Amino acid sequence: MRDVGRFGRAGLGHTHKQDGWERPNGAFRRHVASEINPTTRRQHQTGSVENAVPIPKGLSIGGVKRNRAPQCVTLLRPTALRILLTNDDGVFAPGLAALEQQLRHLGEVIVIAPATEQSGVGHSITYLSPLVAKSIHRDGRHWAWAVEGSPADCVKLAIAELFRDDPVDLVVSGINHGLNAGINVLYSGTVAAAIEGAFFGVTSVAVSLEHDPDADFQSAAVIAKNVISGLVKNDAAKGKLFNVNIPTAATDAPSQLRIVPMGLAQYGNRYEKRQDPGGRDYYWALWNEPDKPPQEETDVTELRQGNVTLTCLDFDLTHRAMLSEMSNWGLQM
Repeated sequence: MRDVGRFGRAGLGHTHKQDGWERPNGAFRRHVASEINPTTRRQHQTGSVENAVPIPKGLSIGGVKRNRAPQCVTLLRPTALRILLTNDDGVFAPGLAALEQQLRHLGEVIVIAPATEQSGVGHSITYLSPLVAKSIHRDGRHWAWAVEGSPADCVKLAIAELFRDDPVDLVVSGINHGLNAGINVLYSGTVAAAIEGAFFGVTSVAVSLEHDPDADFQSAAVIAKNVISGLVKNDAAKGKLFNVNIPTAATDAPSQLRIVPMGLAQYGNRYEKRQDPGGRDYYWALWNEPDKPPQEETDVTELRQGNVTLTCLDFDLTHRAMLSEMSNWGLQM
């Protein structure tokens, strides 16, 4: 595994300490489980309520100096995120495992992903057949939900049913093994899962890594976690939809984060015709780039430069500028 610590020095943020808490000189500690009111036990375990802090004699808080024997007071701590993690490569994909490990620095991670690979399924959902969700166990404990459906199914089922009474704060989809940039966003199951989260008003992020036989998902997960950590700190990002793409070069050497629009150049518009042994024709989709690269700065052009890209997307497909003009067309039924 490559050294992942260097990305903190590359301007993409520093790796969080274990479980996301700073502990200078052991100054903070958790309540013992037996001391927690059962109604707030989960909140304490995730660090979202107070933590008891021993205050030594002589230390002043808020300008008031203590001279009595040491006692415990409570201090409010930051709320830990409740994160829903999914993908389109399947519940056992290495990119999912790497991202889960890093997201645990930001909060509680709930994994619900397709039971099998669902690449390229777009925003399809299951409604003509039952949707089966199976609990996957590791070391005798529930680890993830494997859903016999699409990435969008996973997010919809989780938010609308499984965790309806205990909602999530963030949806993350990835790490996909292959970039989802330009018009590929429209075909992507990875991005569709994030779109589904945004439908529900939940901040959602899709993460993809350039395809490579030796893809370094661990390094990519660190980059993704740092970008996501920065996003959730901004109130303006709440409920929005984001797409992160990471080129292979960014996992090998320091890179830059570029905030750019989605590219609109057309890719992969050809097929190769072949015949099977029975003489029947079949077709292989070909990936071909335009003869001339687009001149505008987009996710596709920046990825070619080895930079990580971040794009804010919108699922509203209305061409609003055309609506008023169309009303003057005299269209009739």
